[in-house]
Amino acid sequence: MTLQDIEAARKRLQGVVLHTPLVYSQTLSHRSGREVFLKLENLQTTGSFKLRGAVNRLTLMKVRGEGDRVVAASAGNHGQGVAWAATYAGLKATIVMPQGASITKQSACRGYGADLVLAGNNLTEALEKAQELVAQGYVFIHPFDDLEVVAGQGTLGLEILEDLPEVDTVVLPVGGGGLAAGTAMALKERSPRVRVIGVQTEQVPSLAAARQRGEPVPVPSRPTLGDGIRVGQTGRLTFPYLQKYLDDLVLVGESDIAQAILVLLESKKILAEGAGAVSAAAFLKPLAGVDWGRRVVLVISGGNIDTPLLERVLVRALLERRRVLNLRVELSDRPGSLGRLAKLLGDQEANILHLLHDRLARDLPLDFTRVELILETRHQEHGEQVIRALKAAGYNVVDNS
Repeated sequence: MTLQDIEAARKRLQGVVLHTPLVYSQTLSHRSGREVFLKLENLQTTGSFKLRGAVNRLTLMKVRGEGDRVVAASAGNHGQGVAWAATYAGLKATIVMPQGASITKQSACRGYGADLVLAGNNLTEALEKAQELVAQGYVFIHPFDDLEVVAGQGTLGLEILEDLPEVDTVVLPVGGGGLAAGTAMALKERSPRVRVIGVQTEQVPSLAAARQRGEPVPVPSRPTLGDGIRVGQTGRLTFPYLQKYLDDLVLVGESDIAQAILVLLESKKILAEGAGAVSAAAFLKPLAGVDWGRRVVLVISGGNIDTPLLERVLVRALLERRRVLNLRVELSDRPGSLGRLAKLLGDQEANILHLLHDRLARDLPLDFTRVELILETRHQEHGEQVIRALKAAGYNVVDNS
């Protein structure tokens, strides 16, 4: 793969795939003392960068007359990208998903025109089913270890340089390495001074392991909010490009990702999925020895997050910031006790989101009762103020936040 391959892909994608916005983040800039911009691939058609590689690969397949049926195994964004691109190219797509794949993503693939097959309990088992279709004449579209897919993803780097030629650093997620390899190559070949920093989750550090061993090696694929980059082994085709063009690699934890999703949503009204938020998570995390430069672009690679998961993520992030408190309070079992507790909380301007009154707890004296409270506060100091007020009023308080 060469820069010319990425430039040719850019021409194929023009008018088909969106040139997504690059927006200035006042909040992140103010917090860091740098100029921070967000590359919003969550606003891409299908909601992620994956469409770029899929359109490039399937357009070339159509031109070469390699067949009219494609298959992909995916639990999310890759499947949606292939489904949309196949419809655009006039090809027939079948997407194989694990049986536990979200209803939202199943509906999206069908909505983009693909046939959907549910098989197996995980992506590995779905992949086995996809290979059965390959034996029947379908062309398999790999999510990252295909250089025509990588070239399509690399068009993102060309857009960044077009919109912000003076960029110093680009931060982007790394799963199998397709986005990172293509984008880093485009950036470095066009502007060698630009630094490119990859981000993975601590749960699945496949590229970190590959860099240490000098070749892709399997690592345990543990559950993570960054499900889109939950890839247990770096691609064999992408790895040499990552070795050559990636300047640094940062690992982030689950709490970091949850906080980044919250910050993006509150500060810029940007909805990012877990994998899409890891660049912001890395930038927000206190890290020693990372050279961010003056002008930083954070790639928000996707926004396809299920609503129930989003709710859990936001509650977790708010709990960690102590803007939501989970308290257990013991009080006397007498008329008016619960009302007095509620009045105290109201006086402190704490909002009661949930209250469970347990009068049958066997570990309490007969004349006492327990209340489980979930409270909303304005900020961490306000939360601490509420707890101090409860204790000052004589309540036994256990903080389960």
